[in-house]
Parts: sequence; C-alpha cells; structure tokens
Amino acid sequence: MILLRRIFFILIIGGCIYLIIVGAFMYSGMRTKPVEAADTVLILGAKVEGDPAVPSLVLKERLDEAVTYLNDYPKIKVVVSGGQGADERTTEASVMEEYLVNEGIARNRIETENKSKRTEENIKYSNEKFDLGKTVIVSSDYHMYRALMLANRQGIDVSGLPAKSRTPAKYKGSMREVLSITYAWVFDH
Repeated sequence: MILLRRIFFILIIGGCIYLIIVGAFMYSGMRTKPVEAADTVLILGAKVEGDPAVPSLVLKERLDEAVTYLNDYPKIKVVVSGGQGADERTTEASVMEEYLVNEGIARNRIETENKSKRTEENIKYSNEKFDLGKTVIVSSDYHMYRALMLANRQGIDVSGLPAKSRTPAKYKGSMREVLSITYAWVFDH
C-alpha cells in the first residue's frame, strides 16, 4: 500500500511538472511577434458552423487579427488553409476567403489550401502548393507554439501573429493543445 501511494504521488508530481513545462512553451508562443517584411500570411483554419457556413468564434478571432495585419501591409499575399470536416457544410478555406473579402481584402491577394484536416497538414500542404517565402502564421494564441514548431520543422522562415482568445473555447482548446503538443513532439516530424 505504501508503494502504491509513492507511485501515485510521483505520477501526480511528474504530471504537474510536465504541465508546467508545456504551459511555458505555450506561453512563449503567445508572446511571439510577426515580422514586418513578410511575403505571406498563412491563416490556419478552425471550425466553421451553420448553413450557410460562417466562421466559428475561434476562427473569427484569427481572421480579424489577420485583417488588421493585412491592412497594415497591403502587398503581402495571404493563404487560407483548412479542409472540410465531417460536420462542416463546406471547406474552412472557402469560408475564410469570403470573410476576408467581406472585410475588404482583395480576392486576388488570397490563395486557398482546402485539403488539410490538422495543423501539420495546414502547414505542409500550403508549403507544397505555394511559394510561401517569409511567412507569418496566424492562429489562436494558445496554438501558436505548436504551429511555429511544425513550420520550423518543415524549413519555413516563419514568425507568428497570435490571435488573442477571448471566448470560453480557449479553455477547452488549451487543454486539447497540451495533448496536441505532446503528440507533435513525438510524432509530427
């Protein structure tokens, strides 16, 4: 019984230390700043909802952050990346493109990648399809560390523009991100 308590205590302490380490990496991603002389803004997709489909609150935060940056740098091209999930009426990329156009971003600045289902694919497929050059990735603040890590692994010259998460979805997203970072450290190379 004493041995079981010690093992349990060690696992609890180890788990807490691991969460602190992952949290520190996530925090570092939240603090990143985009470069000014970028060639491309890559906006990572998130869920779209309804019929007709509209951006979820999480995706809207990303798009709004990108619009501000794109208005400040009108010569930078933008890539929207996201496929169609089983519970989505259309691709995330098509909804993102329409949102940007409605916000005043010229359609001829926007390229779409519409096959990806996860972050690693967003970056990989966009990098394969387009000449990204120096890239600013736009994603949720809690997601930025992993997005930058995956882009760096693919040899992309990248910086980040984290969209501040203000919705209750940030709590669920942050918890999920701890598991996703663990997965990426081990499997996404």
